[in-house]
Amino acid sequence: MKKVIILLGVVFCLSYSVSAQKKTNKEEVVIHTSSQCGDCKERIEEMFNYQKGIVFAELDLETDNLTVKFKKDKISLEEIKNMLNELGYDADDQKAKLEQVKTLPLCCQPVGM
Repeated sequence: MKKVIILLGVVFCLSYSVSAQKKTNKEEVVIHTSSQCGDCKERIEEMFNYQKGIVFAELDLETDNLTVKFKKDKISLEEIKNMLNELGYDADDQKAKLEQVKTLPLCCQPVGM
């Protein structure tokens, strides 16, 4: 009986340790974008919230900041920024290519395009 209790204790400790590691695997970042309007918000959030490895994404239109919570073992910050660029938006100092920006609706393109 004593061995069973000790064995259960060891199993519990190991499972708790694995669970704690999974929780610390998440990271939250804020990325400044070149978003312009509500259509941008919808487009960006829709893409990111259904992307493997991303737990949460929300764009604040007042600041143009995208908050992303993601699993570091599934996706990297660099990949997230590249995804924003491919959509046609700047990601911090990483600028989107002109041909990607031109694929956006006119209301989503920066003024002066």
